[in-house]
Amino acid sequence: MKHLSLLAIVTLACAGAVFAQGKKILVTGMPSEVVAQFQAVAPGATVKAVDSAQLKAEIADADALLGTVNPDLVRAGKKLKWVQMYFAGMENVLSPELVNSDIVLTNGKIIQGPEIADHAMALLLALTRGLYRTIPTRTTEKWSRNTEQGMVELNGKTAVVIGVGGIGTQIAVRAHGFGMRVIGVDPKDKPYMPFVEKMVTPERLDEVLPEADVIFISAPHTPKSRGMVGSRQFDLMKKGAYFVAVSRGKVFDNNALVRALDSKRLAGAGLDVTDPEPLPPGHPLWKFENVVITPHTAGTSDRIQERRVALVKENVRRFVAGEPLLNVVDKRAGY
Repeated sequence: MKHLSLLAIVTLACAGAVFAQGKKILVTGMPSEVVAQFQAVAPGATVKAVDSAQLKAEIADADALLGTVNPDLVRAGKKLKWVQMYFAGMENVLSPELVNSDIVLTNGKIIQGPEIADHAMALLLALTRGLYRTIPTRTTEKWSRNTEQGMVELNGKTAVVIGVGGIGTQIAVRAHGFGMRVIGVDPKDKPYMPFVEKMVTPERLDEVLPEADVIFISAPHTPKSRGMVGSRQFDLMKKGAYFVAVSRGKVFDNNALVRALDSKRLAGAGLDVTDPEPLPPGHPLWKFENVVITPHTAGTSDRIQERRVALVKENVRRFVAGEPLLNVVDKRAGY
């Protein structure tokens, strides 16, 4: 293969600089040292940190926004071509103004997979190993060893993972690692995954639920997924199954979950998300000993910012170079 001549290399470099020349990228919610990293991969462009008070005025001539967007900003951003969200959930930003615009929206749907999957397994293990009973006894300093209260091993059990995206794929990997048989539920065609035995579309959810010893909710909240696990689905779950939700509380019917727990159909539930959220004092879900609730903290970890910065930096580089962006959201589908 012939090497590019020096003239060709210079020409290509100049073309890239011309493409980036004059582009204005606004950054919110990132420290100055990270903004400097974004600027370093965007030669010829202006990468500028702004606070909320400056944002509406600055966005009028901006080409891109890194951070949360709202309808006012979409209307004010006459030149806006790209918005990068730092998180996975899009339901709170997908206004008609944004959906109907030509603005490309990207998110953090892949980078949040590992820590949320860890959290999902932690919630499950807290239930199956009886930790929800033993951890509170620390304050009494009593060695209470009741082996009659059942301990459940995961090896050989079946997990149904609803939503096999960046989070659900990581949950499936972990469940398979514990020796579980994994069934995935997702509207998209997925490539072969050795850790998922079978993949079905949401229309076949009711068909596979009776097989599940554990049901994981890792689907995004969209108009189609809202309430997809309701009374009928909880009735189809086998007696003694566990329910774990780590994506959005509106994907399942919280009242139906309460009824399934009250009737003792479910052995327990692990919830990082609820509806409403925050879960108010006095809500029935607080009363169950076998419900482990965390306050929507699954998406935090010691490495999430590292992955977030790496993703956004690569997308900044791609944007100024005119290359396809990573994690593009289907604005009409909602994810």
